[in-house]
Amino acid sequence: MLNKILDFCFVTSKQPVLLKDLLVANVQHNEKMHVDAAKLGFRLKIGRAYFVYILIVSIIAIPLAGFSHNIFANIDSHASIVAAIIFTAVIFICFNFFRIWIKDKMASKVIEAAWKVHFPYFSYEEYRYKIEEIFHKAMKAEITKKDLEKYILDNLIKE
Repeated sequence: MLNKILDFCFVTSKQPVLLKDLLVANVQHNEKMHVDAAKLGFRLKIGRAYFVYILIVSIIAIPLAGFSHNIFANIDSHASIVAAIIFTAVIFICFNFFRIWIKDKMASKVIEAAWKVHFPYFSYEEYRYKIEEIFHKAMKAEITKKDLEKYILDNLIKE
C-alpha cells in the first residue's frame, strides 16, 4: 500500500543515481537528516500528496466528528468554535509532518534501489554503515570520483 502511495505522490527520474550522490544520501539518511530529493531524482507532487492526506484525515476525522458531535451539541457554542479552530490547526500542522515522513520513505526506497545498482553483492541493511565509514575515509584521503567505487570495493573486501 505504501509503495502505491509513493508512486502516486512522486515523480521519479529515469536517470540513475550517481555513486557519490548515493553515498552522500546514505550518510544523510543514516544520520536521520533530510536527503536532497533532486540528487536522488524524485519530486513530490504536492497536489497528490494533499489528496492522499485528505483521505487519511477523513478516515480519522469523520468518525471523530460523529462521536464528538453529541458532546459539543450540549456545550457552549464558544467551546465548539475553539475546538474547531484547534482541530483545523492540528490538521494543517500535521500535513507538514506527513510531507516530511513521505519524503523520507521515498528517499529510503530510492536509496535501496540505487544501492542494488551500485553494490549488488552487498545488502543495504548489512553494509550501509560500513560503506559510510569507508566513504568518510575516502573523503579524508581526497579520493577522486573516478576512483571512489574501486576504493570502496577494495576496502570492503579487506574487511
